[in-house]
Amino acid sequence: MTDLANLETQILTDIAAASDEAALEAVRVAALGKKGSISALLATLGKMSPDERKTQGAVINQAKDKVGQALAARRDILKSAALDARLASETIDVTLPVRDPLGEAGRIHPLSQVWDELTTIFADMGFSVAEGPDVETDDYNFTKLNFPIGHPAREMHDTFFFHPKEDGSRMLLRTHTSPVQVRTMLSQKPPIRVICPGRTYRIDSDATHTPQFHQVEGLVIDKSSHLGHLKWILHEFCKAFFEVDHINMRFRPSFFPFTEPSLEVDIQCRRDKGEIRFGEGEDWLEILGCGMVHPNVLRACGIDPDEYQGFAWGMGIDRIAMLKYGMSDLRQLFDSDVRWLSHYGFKPLEVPTLAGGLSS
Repeated sequence: MTDLANLETQILTDIAAASDEAALEAVRVAALGKKGSISALLATLGKMSPDERKTQGAVINQAKDKVGQALAARRDILKSAALDARLASETIDVTLPVRDPLGEAGRIHPLSQVWDELTTIFADMGFSVAEGPDVETDDYNFTKLNFPIGHPAREMHDTFFFHPKEDGSRMLLRTHTSPVQVRTMLSQKPPIRVICPGRTYRIDSDATHTPQFHQVEGLVIDKSSHLGHLKWILHEFCKAFFEVDHINMRFRPSFFPFTEPSLEVDIQCRRDKGEIRFGEGEDWLEILGCGMVHPNVLRACGIDPDEYQGFAWGMGIDRIAMLKYGMSDLRQLFDSDVRWLSHYGFKPLEVPTLAGGLSS
């Protein structure tokens, strides 16, 4: 009995001294393994008389249970200590943003998003989308749009011209998307209701101009269209695009070769602390030009101006994107900076809809 008590005491001391789970496992094997000290005592019970087996068996099993309980308790303590040490060494910065799933890691460029937004708005008004080539003829880009010979826009300092052909004609990078209107009028009979979004090119480069930028123009041709229709379309577009319930607009007389009368359009805004808010305030901001299609343009495109009339407008997609989403420098749109895109870009599934919201 004295030997068993001493053995039990020694095993419990070894359990308490175990510094990790590996050391604790070594103590368990030494005591309760197939060749362990307590297991060896249990093996001797078969050689004892029934009375001795009954007495000694109870004492040995009691010691075995105490050792088992001590092992379990020490194992829990060691596991908890190991977890605490791991948490202390493997700290997590909870201030870091949660990473997006791989399916949402990319971003839609703001220009692509705004292109979809304006297409959605005008499609709801019954407009279709017309497209044309970036490389145009002088005839479609200037002549059929009533630009006279010698107009400054026809000069090399304003327009990217290609080398002359054998016949002396020169192709050019279109300076606006108006040639798409020309192509539409030449290929379709009125009534016409289209928008023409696309890339355009001019020799300009500073904080507010880039050599390549984006425009969207609209064209309506029928027998009864007038400036009242034009004003309503532009008013509804601005309300929907800037997502406000009401917005005041101001139309000022202007001049464009391809429209008569021609108008500049200002929208109501409030400038405050470097921000621009639309639909409130007492300031005005010019955003587009428009007017009734010039009779000379209709004639050049094979449409009788005595039977048909129409209106057109044009605005910069880059410009309205900057106004809506607070981008301060036009050049940032073309810098290909992933950090900038991750801030201003849109998730792939954020598809603009009139019912669900354009920029929600």
